[in-house]
Amino acid sequence: MPSLSEAFREDPLHLHLNKLLDFNSIQELPDSYAWTQIGEHHTTINPNFPSNSCHGDENVPIINLNDPNAPKLIGNACKTWGVFQLVNHGIPLSLFDDIERTGMALFSLSTHQKLKAARTPEGMSGYGRARISSFFPKLMWSECFTIVESPLEHFIQLWPNDYTKHCDVVVEYEKVMKKLAQKLIWMVLTSIGISKEELKWAGPKDGPKEACSALHLNSYPSCPDPDRAMGLAPHTDSTLLTILYQNDVSGLEVLKEGVGWVAVPPVPGGLVINIGDLFHILSNGSFPSVLHRVLVNRTRQRFSVACLYGPPSNVQIRPHPKLIGPNRPALYRPVTWNEYLATKAKYFNKALSSVQL
Repeated sequence: MPSLSEAFREDPLHLHLNKLLDFNSIQELPDSYAWTQIGEHHTTINPNFPSNSCHGDENVPIINLNDPNAPKLIGNACKTWGVFQLVNHGIPLSLFDDIERTGMALFSLSTHQKLKAARTPEGMSGYGRARISSFFPKLMWSECFTIVESPLEHFIQLWPNDYTKHCDVVVEYEKVMKKLAQKLIWMVLTSIGISKEELKWAGPKDGPKEACSALHLNSYPSCPDPDRAMGLAPHTDSTLLTILYQNDVSGLEVLKEGVGWVAVPPVPGGLVINIGDLFHILSNGSFPSVLHRVLVNRTRQRFSVACLYGPPSNVQIRPHPKLIGPNRPALYRPVTWNEYLATKAKYFNKALSSVQL
């Protein structure tokens, strides 16, 4: 069975890691990082709103997992927004503290030390720029560290004498996030009438064991000119769903149809859950794969951890038969996550259109 890492080896992206900045030493925004306007990207924005505006008249839903109506609320949020914030999820807050300490320890290392664990063009794991960087004319004010499978090899390079504790944190964090992702997926599927017997690959027996996942640790350093910089350019995720932990520094925004860009401010102890392209396909278009971006801050460093959760690499994702009918034909052809990653590497935000029937 091909692994997630193998999918990236087949579609290398050259991100010029030798040009990575020492962000803390920069007093003025370099031209290569200066976006002429924050809306400078390859997507269509609602013409009724400026592309660099945020709107407070609508807010991303915040859902309490202990609420008896949580499955219904989650299903509705997925249909109307493609994203929601989750509180009272049962994950110890100490685990977030631990993963944040590991991430901040990593990003505070010297550039020379971080580049010892640099991601290769053919790989997904390691230190570098966001993988989407190659699709934009300007660079993003951020750095990331991606972990697929074990972090051991890279962490030994970063902390030769102190890697064990950081490895343990990452392994525990990923295990807990995969378990939560599995629970949320079934809440969403139940909301549209799909049972565990009807989607065996995602069932409780094999789902968590065979599912693919990756972690992105992201740092958005303080920026001397945040109005002209972009932390992470607008994109959708290739996943079934993504679980994001963010520290107490704002910056995440999502695009809501008919509204414009909406800020997703950090909620203490909360997690941001967003639908990815594969769940959009599985739902036959019922759940939007939400376009999102990250802005930067003049004085504070933003940190986040994204858990990208997908199906087993050999499973074909297709519109579920229950969501197909005489008046709603299948909108997408079947595709595995590995195949879709290759499509995403070629077409980026037009990938969904390329697998449309």
